[in-house]
Amino acid sequence: MRVTQVSDSSRVSSQKRPYQRSVGVLLGVVVLVGGCERGGATADPTPEPFTDSPLRRPVVQVVAAGDISECTPAECVAADTAALVTELDPDLVLALGDTQYPGGSLADLETEYDSTWGRFLEITRPAAGNHEYHTPGAEGYFDYFGASAAPANDGYYSFDAKAWHVVALNTNDECQVVACDDGSEQQQWFAADLADTSQSCVLAYMHHPRWSTGEHLDIEAVDALWRTAVEGGVDVVLAGHDHNYERFAPLDADGDEDTAGAAEFVVGTGGAELRKFAEAPRAETAARFADAYGVLEFELGRSSYSWRFVGTEGEVRDRGGPVDCG
Repeated sequence: MRVTQVSDSSRVSSQKRPYQRSVGVLLGVVVLVGGCERGGATADPTPEPFTDSPLRRPVVQVVAAGDISECTPAECVAADTAALVTELDPDLVLALGDTQYPGGSLADLETEYDSTWGRFLEITRPAAGNHEYHTPGAEGYFDYFGASAAPANDGYYSFDAKAWHVVALNTNDECQVVACDDGSEQQQWFAADLADTSQSCVLAYMHHPRWSTGEHLDIEAVDALWRTAVEGGVDVVLAGHDHNYERFAPLDADGDEDTAGAAEFVVGTGGAELRKFAEAPRAETAARFADAYGVLEFELGRSSYSWRFVGTEGEVRDRGGPVDCG
């Protein structure tokens, strides 16, 4: 079992994981599946093991997804994605908002979410989305996740994971409850946090994507956070909200392709019903599909990152890296 130091000012956990590594190793067959558009999965019938170069270790294994628990008496896809996370056995789980439908109540989280993704609670660091705030003040979310959701700081916080600095942002209901516009307390905190970190590589995550061709399209309300991320040297930004998968090439503050910018991944595939794209892929769209549930797996190395999207059937729909960071 890997031992990873993940620490911040609000919570340091040394407890063992609530599950054990599966004896089997998930073998994802890399295929080009219908629905994956321009620059999607890499066709490779015998993929190399998903591992960083030994010279770049230590590595933090991260799994991320949003829009998770929307179970019905007939179906609970969150159970399938949770089984996948168990098989991948990460060091850290990033829940990208809308963890529990429809309203993020404590009762639903303690029954429905807890029976699936709740098994990873000790290694989960969540971000709040709009459905969390369907319960006033997102009380159910903060009560369930406790200190891991940083309730004393309006739900935004940061921590270090080995060589990486990781920042969780709170975009709530498009920042109508907890502000995130330029000059807001959250935006100023984010800028100061990025300026203060000594880590060379940075990952940020929030529920609402700045750029998307999914149902909700671009979210203007989070523009100040995106600009702060790019100007502060963030390498990767993760989001959910749109129930599909979309990866963008590194973008600058205005959303134009720029190798010095931040790469955005939209991963709203954790279990809520998938939805079609609202417009054609853009020139900056590197890969996208809306026909597979699954999770995004990252390997965060000392000076690089690699990724792959793994579907619930074990298929690898998109992969890449290592990409230098910092």
